[in-house]
Amino acid sequence: MRLSVPALLSFNGGYVDTAGFLALQGLFTAHVTGNFVTIGAALVNGTSGVLTKLLALPVFCVAVMFTRLASSELSRRSWPSLETLLALKMTLLIAAGAMAILWGPFADGDSGPAMMTGMTLVAAMAIQNTVHRIYLGDSPPSTLMTGTTTQVMMDLADLLRGLGPPDRGVVAARIRRLSMAIVSFALGAASSALLFHWVATWNFVVPPLIAVLALLAGKPLRGHTS
Repeated sequence: MRLSVPALLSFNGGYVDTAGFLALQGLFTAHVTGNFVTIGAALVNGTSGVLTKLLALPVFCVAVMFTRLASSELSRRSWPSLETLLALKMTLLIAAGAMAILWGPFADGDSGPAMMTGMTLVAAMAIQNTVHRIYLGDSPPSTLMTGTTTQVMMDLADLLRGLGPPDRGVVAARIRRLSMAIVSFALGAASSALLFHWVATWNFVVPPLIAVLALLAGKPLRGHTS
């Protein structure tokens, strides 16, 4: 059961980031530093969304700090911190999905509705990132695959040069674990893009459902704190 939580989070990471990018004029909601690249592109091409992209990083940072403090306080009170934070993320995804369906598609990335929807998604993904670091620190990141892919390629190179036991077994196990995150993220991104093409912003129905599954799968981790 424990392994399913990182996989579900990775799927949602890829899904939400892709959905936000497509619906909100190139806004990255999970990989927020990518917005610096799209800000430059927006300025050069004269497209909208610059203000929303600039706002994403501070909103993300505040949400991370809030999640860390909330986790500590919940743990201090012996309340189910992981489940509570996953439920909060799920609530934000529901709210963002409702806004996207009601107000989208967003022709202007800096409009009030687009900004509210985008920042709600950014806050939700900030909670996911923080929860992952606190409770699932031994699992690969669920929203950024660059480092994970690099490690897999390095491990494959090590296997090719001929590692002996027990190193070979350790490396092979790590490849399987990291590959699960990459595949889950890729499936999420591909599913989001296809659904956006077919049903536009109704594709935002999916992330809350995945969040529910992650919440249920996370119940065995109750009581784990960091």
